[in-house]
Amino acid sequence: MTPTHVLNKTAVATLVGAAGAAPSIHNTQPWRFDVDPQARTVEVHAAWERSLPLADPRGRALHLSAGTAVFNLLVAAGRLGWEPVLHLLPRSSDPGFLADVRLAGPPLTGRRPGPDLYQAIARRHSSRLPFTDRPVPAAVLDELTRAAHAEGAELTLPGAAESARLLELTADAELRRTADRARLHETRAWLRDSDREPYGIPYSALGPRDAGAHVPMRDFSGLDRAHREPTAAFEEHPQLALLSTRDDGPADWLRAGQALEHVLLLLTCHGLRASMLYQALEWHDLRWLLRDPLTPGQAQPQMLLRIGYGPQGPPTPRGTPQDAPTEG
Repeated sequence: MTPTHVLNKTAVATLVGAAGAAPSIHNTQPWRFDVDPQARTVEVHAAWERSLPLADPRGRALHLSAGTAVFNLLVAAGRLGWEPVLHLLPRSSDPGFLADVRLAGPPLTGRRPGPDLYQAIARRHSSRLPFTDRPVPAAVLDELTRAAHAEGAELTLPGAAESARLLELTADAELRRTADRARLHETRAWLRDSDREPYGIPYSALGPRDAGAHVPMRDFSGLDRAHREPTAAFEEHPQLALLSTRDDGPADWLRAGQALEHVLLLLTCHGLRASMLYQALEWHDLRWLLRDPLTPGQAQPQMLLRIGYGPQGPPTPRGTPQDAPTEG
C-alpha cells in the first residue's frame, strides 16, 4: 500500500463533513461515524439518543436519515477518487451498526458522467418557503425517477387529483399531531432559539404558513407557540413526488434514504428546491393510505416531497462529527 492509498486527515474530514451535511428528521442528525484510516473504512452507527420515540417508534425515520448520510459518503468517496464498497446491516454483535463504506483500491481515475453531486452537498437545504408555479421540466422529473431507481427505490409523480389526496392526508396528520400533547412536546423539543446550537431547527429556519391552505406545512411550534410564523401564498398546485420501496425493513429504509439524497442533490444541481412532507408517514394508518390505489403492487411509502423553483432555504446547524478519528 502506498501512502496515497491511506486515509489522511484531510480525506477523513472530507468524508465525514459530507456525511454530516445530510438532511435528517427535525435535524436530529441521528448518526455517528467511526473511521478506520488503515482499513479505509467509514462505519455509520445509530445515535439512538437523538431519535423520536413517539413519532418514530420503529426507527424508520432514523434509518432514512442515516441513509442520506450514507449516500453523501459514497459521493465524497468518489470525489476523492476511491471506489466505495457499501455494506448495509445487520451486524448481530452491534445493534447500532447501520452501514459501512470501504474505500476499495486502486483509486478511480477520471470523473463519472452527470452533474457534480459533491458540489451540491453544501448547497442543498430544505426550503419551507413558497415555490413559484413554474413547472419542473419533464426531463428533470425523468432524471429524478431514474436516480431513485438506481438506489433501489421508486419515485412516483402523482397527478393533480392524487396530489390533492396526498395533501389532505398530510393535513390530517398535522392536525392529529397538534392535538397530541405528547407528540407536540416531542416536536417542540427540537426547536432552537439560536442557530448556534448543533442539533434541531432554529426558529429562523421555519418558513411561513400557507395562507391559502394549499400546502400543509408542519407547524413545529404548536398551538401555543411563542413564535408565530407569518403567512404567505404558496403554489396552488404543488409538484409532489412520493418515494417508495418494495419492502419495509431497516435495509429498505436505508436504501430509501440513499435514494432521497440522490434525488435532493440532483434537484439542487438543477436549481430546484424541496421540502419534505413527512407528517402522514408518522401514523401507521395514514401511511398505508399514501399508497396510490391505482398502482399495482404493495409499495411501501417512505417520503413525500414537494419540489419546485423558489428561494433557497436557510441552512440548519450541524453537530461536531462523533467518533471519527483523524489519525493516519
